[in-house]
Amino acid sequence: MCQLLGMNCASPTDFNFSFKGFKCRGGETDVHAHGWGLAIYEGRGVRTFHDPLPCAASPIADMVSSYPIKTLNMMAHIRYATQGAVSLENVHPFTREMWGIQWTFAHNGEVPKFTVPRNPQEENNSNNFCGGTTTDIPLLGKCMKAVYHPVGDTDSEAVFCAMLNALRAEFTTLPTLPVLYEAIQRLCCEIVRGHEEKTIFNFLLGCGQFTMFAFSWPGSRDGSKVWNGLHYLVRWPPFSTAVLKDVDYAVDFSKTNTANDRVAIIATKPLTTNENWKEFKKGELLMFSNGLPYSKPYELCQVERCGRGLSSRAIPRGEICPIKFSYNIPKLLRETVCQALGHEEGDQKVWAERAVDLGCGSGQSGAQFRQCVKHLTGVDLSPEMAEEARESSCYDRIIVGDAECALHENNQNGQEGRTWYDFIFACDLFPYVEDLQPIFRTVRKGLEGKGGTLAFSVELLDESLNESNEEVADPGFVMQSCARFAHKRWYISQLCKEFGFHELLRKESTVLRQHCGKDVLGALVVLELPPSEAV
Repeated sequence: MCQLLGMNCASPTDFNFSFKGFKCRGGETDVHAHGWGLAIYEGRGVRTFHDPLPCAASPIADMVSSYPIKTLNMMAHIRYATQGAVSLENVHPFTREMWGIQWTFAHNGEVPKFTVPRNPQEENNSNNFCGGTTTDIPLLGKCMKAVYHPVGDTDSEAVFCAMLNALRAEFTTLPTLPVLYEAIQRLCCEIVRGHEEKTIFNFLLGCGQFTMFAFSWPGSRDGSKVWNGLHYLVRWPPFSTAVLKDVDYAVDFSKTNTANDRVAIIATKPLTTNENWKEFKKGELLMFSNGLPYSKPYELCQVERCGRGLSSRAIPRGEICPIKFSYNIPKLLRETVCQALGHEEGDQKVWAERAVDLGCGSGQSGAQFRQCVKHLTGVDLSPEMAEEARESSCYDRIIVGDAECALHENNQNGQEGRTWYDFIFACDLFPYVEDLQPIFRTVRKGLEGKGGTLAFSVELLDESLNESNEEVADPGFVMQSCARFAHKRWYISQLCKEFGFHELLRKESTVLRQHCGKDVLGALVVLELPPSEAV
C-alpha cells in the first residue's frame, strides 16, 4: 500500500531531511512506484507537486528535495496503486477549498465502504461506492447531498470528499478545534463501522497553515504480512543527530535548529534508525499544531485561544463554550481534598510531605497541589507528556512509567530503594484504566510508611440496577463508546474495603467533561489509609 509523510512545526522549517529518505521508498528502497505528491502550506495558500512517475526517479522530486521551502505544515504521499489507474488524477494529496480554507488529504489503506467492487457479487452491496458515478459515494454524517466529488478513481479521494461533505453539512459557522476534532472522530468511526476487520484507514488531513489531523486504523491486506499504520515523533531541544533509514545520511540538528524550533513528524514507517518513534493506537485521532500532538478537548481549546485555530474570511467563527471545553478536574479535586481534610481553600499551608501525581500529563494537576506539598513527584507513561510536565517546573521529580515506578528511587550510592508518600492523587487517570485493583495495590504500598490520603476522579456508570447486587460475571467496569472506562459504585467501594481505605468524602453527580454535547458525570473521591492500617 501507499506511504505517508507529514510534518507540523512550531516555526517555519524545511522538510528536506525527512523527504530525502521518504522519496527513496518511492521505487528504490520500497515498492511504492506509482506516483507521488506533496502539499506545502504557505500562509493561506498551499503549494502542491504531483507526478505519476516513481518518486525515487522523478526530476520534480529531485528539485523539491534540494529546494529549502520552509513551512509550518506539509504532507507527502508515495503511491502503490490498489484502487484506480496509475495516472495523475489518482495521485495524493488531494486538495479542496471549503470555508475559504485549503484542505489537503493523503491516505494509506483500503476502505471497503468506499471501495470500487471487484466482482459482480459486490455490485449489489449498497454500502460500497460502485464506481459508476460519483453520486454513488456513501453520504456521511448529516449530509443529504454531495457538493464535493472525486476526480479520480480511488477510494481515498472518495473518502476525502465524503468527509468534507459531512463537515460542510454540519456546520454553518467555522468550528473551533475541539468541536472539529469531535466531528472528525465521529466520521472516522462511521467510516470504519461495519467493516472493522477489513478496513485499513490511515490518513493525514490538513486544514490550513497551522493544523493537521492524523488518524490510524491499521492492518494488513489479505495475504500480506506488511503492516500499515502510522508513527510519529517530536523533535525539540535539546536536539541531537538523526540518521535516515533509507539512505546513508545524517544531520546534527543541534547545529541547525534553535531553541524555538519544534517539529512533529508523522510517517507510515519510521524514517530514522536512532530516534524513538511512537506508533498510533488503533482508532487514535491526533491533532498536530505548533509541533505537538493533541487529543483532549481542553488542550485543543488552549491551542484555539493561542490563535492557532481555523482562519476564514468566508464564514463567521464559532464560539468556544467555556464550560464544555474547560478542564476543571484538578481544581475541583483540590477543593474536594481541602474540604475532606478540613483545610481552607486558598490556604498556603503545606499539609503533605511527599506526594505523587499519577498520570500527571502536562502538569495542570500538579500546579493545583504544588503549594500544599513539600516534595512532588509526577508520573506519566508518555515521554512527551512527562517532558511538558518537566517544563512546567512544578514537580521535584518526573518519572516516565507507571504507578509502580513511583515507589522506587535511587539513594546517594545509586542503590534502588522503596520510597513513601503521604498523599497520592490521580486527575482523569482512572477512565483510561479498566481494572483499578493493581493501582489500589500500588497506592497502598506507597502509603504504607505512615498512612495517608488518596484522591481521584472517576467516571461512574449510569445504571438503574441495584448496584449492590453483584453478579459473578460483572467486572465492575465497562468500555464506553468514547473509548474511556466507566466504573461502578460498588466496585470502587469494594476496592476501598479490600485495601483498607476509609472514605472521607465522595462528591457524585459532578460534571467532569462533555461528550457529543452531553454531560459526563462522575465522582471526586478522597480516601484515607489510617496509620493503623498502614503498618
